[in-house]
Amino acid sequence: MFGVTALSTREKLLAAARDEFAAYGIAGARVERIAKQAGVNKERLYGNFGSKEKLFEAVVSQALAEHTEAVGQPSGDLLEYVGRLFDFHRDNPQVLRLMLWEALHYGDGELPDEQTRAGHYADKVETLASTLGTEPGTRAAVTMLFLIGLAAWPSAVPQLTRTVLPESADMTQVRAQVIDLARRMLRPE
Repeated sequence: MFGVTALSTREKLLAAARDEFAAYGIAGARVERIAKQAGVNKERLYGNFGSKEKLFEAVVSQALAEHTEAVGQPSGDLLEYVGRLFDFHRDNPQVLRLMLWEALHYGDGELPDEQTRAGHYADKVETLASTLGTEPGTRAAVTMLFLIGLAAWPSAVPQLTRTVLPESADMTQVRAQVIDLARRMLRPE
């Protein structure tokens, strides 16, 4: 049949692993469950990725690439950028879960692709600094870190969001407040 492509074994494993790692983290994930969900034997997992850790790295890398594509760079209207960050994390909670599991797994240790990721964020900080008309130093980096945190935190800890906010609050209101806080934070001194 033309025009129909079945998912490759690698794609099936990545999709199944994303669910598994988001739910259980790298330590709690089981290759047997990943293989079963992907409809392959676990030897295919090792044949494609080498180890559970390498599969986790591939899943995180894919999730961050999706994030970058969806959110873009902090240029132009920074409040729109913060809104895009908020929307992405609200709509893709697995990405935050993967990041939190990654933080728990590696702690203060170096990430497998840390240099690449640091370069990615250096580009974002440089773009942000240019947009703000400042130098790409610590101040711009801290601003970037806080914009990400401001936009992502309500989705990162939904139990806290649910227990702190009144029942009448909805995510549209939270998004508007996040953007308002970002506006205040970005005001020149």
